[in-house]
Amino acid sequence: MQFKTATGVLSCTPDRLIVAGWTGRDRSAVNHHIEELAAIGVPAPSSVPLYYQCAPALLTQDASIQVLGDQSSGEAEPFLLKQDGRIWLGLASDHTDRALETYSVACSKQACAKPVADTLWPFEEVADHLDSLKLQSWIREGGDWVAYQDGTLASILPLQELIAGADLRDGTAMLCGTLPAIGGVRPSTDFRMKLEDPKSGQSIEWTYSSTVLEIVS
Repeated sequence: MQFKTATGVLSCTPDRLIVAGWTGRDRSAVNHHIEELAAIGVPAPSSVPLYYQCAPALLTQDASIQVLGDQSSGEAEPFLLKQDGRIWLGLASDHTDRALETYSVACSKQACAKPVADTLWPFEEVADHLDSLKLQSWIREGGDWVAYQDGTLASILPLQELIAGADLRDGTAMLCGTLPAIGGVRPSTDFRMKLEDPKSGQSIEWTYSSTVLEIVS
């Protein structure tokens, strides 16, 4: 993978991928969500937060991914990468098969590619104001872009806490959890996301589409 940074291009091949789940900072809201999902058949997590192990080959910077069936959707998440002893912050989508999620959240995470934006920020440059970083996403519905997620990283557990819990070693990439979907989780073939730093005025943006493969049985 290749990333644009303020000091040039960073080339790397992550050998470990973690998708952190149940990372909401409001524990009562997390517990309520667990109960809601349990009511529709989604198994409760064994611990909170939970660090799902996925294949690093799922990470992609392609503008299009392929998914099996029409029940998958993206969600914007902070993306962390540790490379050569340094931690970087970026943006990724935890694209997930929602139908498979009712069988196993871990399997649903592994079933889809994880689109990653091509820009990284040095973590130390944003570490003192992470809660103010704004995370947004949009989906295309009826030909128009519709707001899908909108909030700040203050809604997610402190990234330093997730870094410690995941034992972030060199070569590790991690998606760090997300925000609620405006209007509920639903599929869309076009997804756009943005991470904005109001202090510096910089932003990371990425758009991708998904092609639905027919389920043959």
